[in-house]
Amino acid sequence: MKFLISGGGTGGHIFPAVSIANALREIDPTCDILFVGANGKMEMERVPQAGYDIVGLPIRGFDRSRPWRSIRVVIDLVRSLCRARKIVRDFCPDVAIGVGGYASGAAMKVAARMGVPILLQEQNGFAGMTNKLLKNDAKKICVAYEGMERFFPAEKLILTGNPVRQNLQNGTKTEAIRYFNEEFGMDFTEERKTLLIIGGSLGARTINQSIIAHLDELVESDIQVIWQTGKNYYQACRDALDNTTSKHICCTAFISQMPLAYALADLVISRAGASSISELCLLGKPSILVPSPNVAEDHQTHNAMALVAKDAAVLVRDADAKETLISAALSLIQADDKLSALHTNILTLALPDSAHRIAEEAMSMVR
Repeated sequence: MKFLISGGGTGGHIFPAVSIANALREIDPTCDILFVGANGKMEMERVPQAGYDIVGLPIRGFDRSRPWRSIRVVIDLVRSLCRARKIVRDFCPDVAIGVGGYASGAAMKVAARMGVPILLQEQNGFAGMTNKLLKNDAKKICVAYEGMERFFPAEKLILTGNPVRQNLQNGTKTEAIRYFNEEFGMDFTEERKTLLIIGGSLGARTINQSIIAHLDELVESDIQVIWQTGKNYYQACRDALDNTTSKHICCTAFISQMPLAYALADLVISRAGASSISELCLLGKPSILVPSPNVAEDHQTHNAMALVAKDAAVLVRDADAKETLISAALSLIQADDKLSALHTNILTLALPDSAHRIAEEAMSMVR
């Protein structure tokens, strides 16, 4: 069986795509998988690292702030459609799987016109533009949230959830304490509550600014903190922390051992990307979500509100974060009853084995 998988531009698209590919290979180790991405985007590096072949399209999005560049974008779109047609013709996939992003739009549209069955995976509670444009071409649409009938034909929808990193549940508190104390020179204990702050690999400016503005309060509190700054903001955050002598705040650009960080966390501060929320649901972690305002159609706020509506998370708006985020976190982390309720409620939203469920749907389209 042959599967063409397309999408990317962000980790929120790439990770689900790779997870689906891994699940397809687990079900049928002999299946052939080819990725289609956008030249110059991170999928062109990350997908080969995961062990899969990928070909790139010269496609990019419209620059709304500089509309005079749209002519070049249209030319690249036409080139991408021609390139995608050759890829589909040469590879002859049994099923094409689109996970969102510019490349996915071109590849799925061409595949559908050439008679290839299409399966879409939508990660967010507010559907992305690419998948909305492809809804009539798809045979099946796998979604992570209820109520997606407002975007897609109801008869095509399958509630599967979002694929998450496969080893996240492997850590223990004892292992985590040892790791952070030895690796970072911390003085962590199992008795202290732990606040985990994650802003993605590049970082979240507002979250980092909020912490720096209230660093003294964190230092003086009786909790310990794991602070992932992202590479773009690490030096500024490190400089601010160096003015203290705290052994209870671990500042790092990137957390390589996320299972251990999650195992230790009593409360998580995070953006509201689809992958992050799916991880929090699977692990049952109480969380304060700070949706990024810099995403298409404000979909992170829609993701967060789906949890807030079921008392499964707390929302702090980006504009309010610098003033209220840390005080809200310090208050919540000591409120055991509220933490317990958030843990119970967010667990009910978890959809485990999402990658395998999506892979099985793709396999059934071949069968």
